[in-house]
Amino acid sequence: MNVPADLKYTESHEWVRTEADGTITVGITAYAQDALGDIVFVDLPKVGTSLEKGKDCAVVESVKAAGDIYAPVTGEVVAINEELADAPESINADAFAAWLFKLKPANIADVDGLLSAEAYAKNIA
Repeated sequence: MNVPADLKYTESHEWVRTEADGTITVGITAYAQDALGDIVFVDLPKVGTSLEKGKDCAVVESVKAAGDIYAPVTGEVVAINEELADAPESINADAFAAWLFKLKPANIADVDGLLSAEAYAKNIA
């Protein structure tokens, strides 16, 4: 299973990439998309929405299940991947390229508390 070393992870299978501008990009892991199967719909939070760490904020639906997406840290949504509205299956093609949304964290240091690639890989083993 692909677990890029440059990302942080949550126990609920979201990946987080810290950007140069201090925002974070959030998506679901290859493990999560594999478990869901063929993704057919994504419901993302609206730009400007305040998210609370650990609370559900989006939904990814597949032909066999729907999965909640949880905020990895507290912050404000600053962008969503609008391309997913027309091509949700792009998550199945490359879960680490098909990001869901970008957040401006209330405290960027909270990202440090997420799982490392090594810890996440052990978690899904």
